[in-house]
Amino acid sequence: MPGKISAEPWWEHVKTPCFVVDEAGLIHNLEILKGVMDRTGCKILLAQKAFSMFYAYPLIRQYLCGTTASGLYEARLGQEYFGKETHVYCPAYRPSEFDDILACADDIVFNSPSQVEKFGAKAKAAGKSIGLRLNPLCSTQEGHAIYDPCAPGSRLGTTLENFNPKVMTMLDGLHFHTLCEQDSDALEQTVEAVETQFGPWLSMVKWINLGGGHHITRPGYDIPRLERIITHLKNTYNVEVYLEPGEAVVLNAGYLVSSVLEIMENDMHLAILDTSAACHMPDVLEMPYRPPVMDSGKAKEKPYTYRLGGPTCLAGDVIGDYSFDRPLVEGRRIVFEDMALYTMVKTNTFNGMPLPDILWRDKEGKITVVKSFGYEDFKGRLS
Repeated sequence: MPGKISAEPWWEHVKTPCFVVDEAGLIHNLEILKGVMDRTGCKILLAQKAFSMFYAYPLIRQYLCGTTASGLYEARLGQEYFGKETHVYCPAYRPSEFDDILACADDIVFNSPSQVEKFGAKAKAAGKSIGLRLNPLCSTQEGHAIYDPCAPGSRLGTTLENFNPKVMTMLDGLHFHTLCEQDSDALEQTVEAVETQFGPWLSMVKWINLGGGHHITRPGYDIPRLERIITHLKNTYNVEVYLEPGEAVVLNAGYLVSSVLEIMENDMHLAILDTSAACHMPDVLEMPYRPPVMDSGKAKEKPYTYRLGGPTCLAGDVIGDYSFDRPLVEGRRIVFEDMALYTMVKTNTFNGMPLPDILWRDKEGKITVVKSFGYEDFKGRLS
């Protein structure tokens, strides 16, 4: 006899804590990004620093043009499991790794003219396309100083004051990345600053890379404005245009499912989860930000308010204050939304915390365990 179909939602049937990446949500984003490429002729790359679940690469490569990397290991992962174009940028390359980077990267972006002078000739001799990252000193962010490459004293990119036109004879492209979770109006402002400062050199290269931080797949994002910017750059400077979003590729396409371990009282209701902000979603503490929780509200918005915290000994391992329609009890599932980005790539095993399993939910709703972690994963990082 066929098995009885459960009326319970899927998150009640997974072992916690676990990340779950949703194929349908991922495809939704990829189709939006492909539409931008089709209408403008630009190329969009996956920024692996946000999402490196290579199990999904065969799907993503059907839509996007390649990957970007922040160093050797990401570059190698992109080449081995994604294929197509492999781009890499690093604030400073290690001489001992550079030959390995040449073996797996097609496009290498340098952070300064001195890095171009140090490694550029070798990269060109190996047949690589090379670029220079620019810093237009144009901050458009509010509240995300840790992610502002144009902040005072930033080490990311070359300012006009430190720009050396002599290296232009070696360069194939120019790159800038100044955004974080922003709309295309911020990009437009940044492009204007780049044109004002570096305009004489933009037509001397083959490509311009607009970096990441573009929230293209967010509802309400101004895609027509983005496409006008891309078209303007292509037509004005006769260049190929790249974008390398990470977050936009997997926005709202993943979950982190956890369970309530204990309920406590100390001036308020406290819920200890089997999920840790410090270990499993460190951006909660670093940015900081408040991750969305399914079927919850802000503190006191709903009848029952709880402070959600992790099981580590870190006093500040607190996810935030949330309210619910009914009291939380031991074993209740708490589903964090929008958890595919900057989560799996940042997890750690502080306090010996187990890493969440990684699951895949396909278009039909079937869930597959892609990766499970245990004691050996914790021990293997130590000596």
